[in-house]
Amino acid sequence: MQLVLADNLALVREKYIEVIEHTKDMNIHARWIYGQHPTDTLIQSYIDRQEMYLHMDGKNIAGMTAITMYQGADYHEIPWSQNLNDEEVASLHLLTVTPEYQGKGVSKKMMEAIISLAMENGKKAIRLDTLASNIPAQHMYEKLGFAYRGKQNLYAENTGWTDFLYYELSLNYETGEV
Repeated sequence: MQLVLADNLALVREKYIEVIEHTKDMNIHARWIYGQHPTDTLIQSYIDRQEMYLHMDGKNIAGMTAITMYQGADYHEIPWSQNLNDEEVASLHLLTVTPEYQGKGVSKKMMEAIISLAMENGKKAIRLDTLASNIPAQHMYEKLGFAYRGKQNLYAENTGWTDFLYYELSLNYETGEV
């Protein structure tokens, strides 16, 4: 995966809009509405902090995600398996695969790269949230070893009040495994 350069907001925006407009069941699983979630401001903030990554297939963007090397306060209410400081955790946001690459194992490759990046940065866990309606993402996370840790009913512009499920992958440095 490669970092997105600061001047590439237009490219990233275009790809997220393409995903939203051409992904089957987007209105059920992720329920993204560009301008509500994600927004230009959100994406630019990830780019500015060097947290937005592209998964490339040659010159083509196969997937995108934001990875923060900390967790936000919105994760504090979840009963995680480990009591970690915010800086000991990597958090995953806005993971998506472009339409032409969906169903081809790209999300698994991206998750493997995310795990490696978190370990290289000395993180003890990777945490994320997904909508309760996003069954495909839940299955993928569970297949990769992420464990369900809790649920919160939250309000978001694009979803209204809805249930968010929280997952965690503990990273074990003694064995070099997850």
